[in-house]
Amino acid sequence: MIRRFCHDALPVSRWRNGGGETREIVSFPPGAADFAWRASIATLDASGPFSLFPGVDRVITLLQGDSPLLQGDSPLLQSGGLSHRLQPCQPWRFAGEAPVQATVHGRCSDFNIMTRRDSWRAEVSILQQAPQQSRHGVAYVLAGAWQYASGEVLHQAQGIWWLDEALTLTPQSRDARLLWCRLSRVL
Repeated sequence: MIRRFCHDALPVSRWRNGGGETREIVSFPPGAADFAWRASIATLDASGPFSLFPGVDRVITLLQGDSPLLQGDSPLLQSGGLSHRLQPCQPWRFAGEAPVQATVHGRCSDFNIMTRRDSWRAEVSILQQAPQQSRHGVAYVLAGAWQYASGEVLHQAQGIWWLDEALTLTPQSRDARLLWCRLSRVL
């Protein structure tokens, strides 16, 4: 299963707290009450708490805009607390059940991958060269153009997700940058 997507064509959902919106790329398995893994792009407009997701690991990557400060005070976080400023294109992992507050001074957008801890794991990286093949994953073009095996080309703000396929992408321009999320099942 291989599915392409374009940022501007993704459905938009406003957050209940009014602090932002989410464009869901995929929630897997489709139609299930609880996801095994989920990928989305969020836009933060205001400071506020992140939603809690018990049993879920999250990786957030700032795509553009203000660098939000993430803070929390909980035994679930390293050393009982955190104060971390997101930097562009630097994936950051945290537990979904940890209470985290985001402070923003302007609009920003980020890529989110959430995996149910007992069944899936995600590794997120920013690449300029062809990644190793992955049987499951999500890729999002940050710059340039990338081609996959069928010969189709993805451009900035386009992406692809796949399951049970040996997929890789090849850069087609010198400025090519890719957010690459390799998903693997927990055995």
